[in-house]
Amino acid sequence: MENMNWSDLAFGYMKTDYNVRCYYRDGKWGELEVSSSEIINIHMAATCLHYGQESFEGLKAFKGKDGKIRVFRMDENGKRMQSSSRGIKMAELPVEMFEEAVRKVVKLNERFVPPYESGAALYIRPLMIGLGAQVGVKPAPEYMFMVFVTPVGPYFKGGFKPSKVCIMREYDRAAPQGTGTIKVGGNYAASLVAGERAHELGYAAVLYLDPKEKKYLDECGPANFFGIRGNSYITPQSHSILPSITNKSLQQLAVDMGLTVERRPIPVEEIATFDEAAECGTAAVIAPISQIDDLDINKSYVIAKDGKPGPVCEKLYNKLRAIQYGDEPDTYGWVTVIE
Repeated sequence: MENMNWSDLAFGYMKTDYNVRCYYRDGKWGELEVSSSEIINIHMAATCLHYGQESFEGLKAFKGKDGKIRVFRMDENGKRMQSSSRGIKMAELPVEMFEEAVRKVVKLNERFVPPYESGAALYIRPLMIGLGAQVGVKPAPEYMFMVFVTPVGPYFKGGFKPSKVCIMREYDRAAPQGTGTIKVGGNYAASLVAGERAHELGYAAVLYLDPKEKKYLDECGPANFFGIRGNSYITPQSHSILPSITNKSLQQLAVDMGLTVERRPIPVEEIATFDEAAECGTAAVIAPISQIDDLDINKSYVIAKDGKPGPVCEKLYNKLRAIQYGDEPDTYGWVTVIE
């Protein structure tokens, strides 16, 4: 790794040394196993291939100035994975076991954690799949949980600057009472067509409206949405939004900066009143939005008139990253140092 140009890393997959795996059989989870193979051997009738019994998480490890490796809020990812398991009838993995797997895989691949100055991080991808052979729609008898890692570059290649998103009413990423609140592959498959269309039209993402009435803001592509107006941090509340750990963290920081947090349905017309808007998630932390084009009614909302991120987004972004990298004290107990 000596001659690795860390700051040129893309946001993609790179082979690392090890991954960890664990199997659920006969009603219980086995021991964590370490593997150096990138391949998994599964039955052709496994439920993950036919009936979508699959869920995943995404989190990051950061190397600080002090050389220590920090993982951000992994207990929240463990809890969210349990929620996904409940949502599609998979075995629930204990949070302690999830955390142990994350610690182990980061330690084993320590040489792939990018250095502090690079702006890069080690992306951690836990996933769970239904294994046993089934033909007939029912939950699998066996499951496999695994965690692999890959170093990723900064999400913003051109620096932290706003981009355009669009609203397209003919697509939904999840049903009103469906799987939108859990992190399963099907939600992402459902977003590919609209996402690719948006990219072809020059937009960074699709801002989905609620799937029931098409009146309220929902998710922004693979991320949560929030708007800033005056002293308020406003983010949608809905039955089809994934609870973002980044959004949850930003809300806490916003409160401590003296902002009022409002979690509620946001009518699409309210976009016109926002001083700032952004999408937020693990990959980008905060991706500021410069403009939202409602393509169906040919209406454009310009938010960042000067093309720069707003002051509140910038402050929140810097604060959260400082905690993740250990530049500022973690007064919330969000960070786990990998010893």
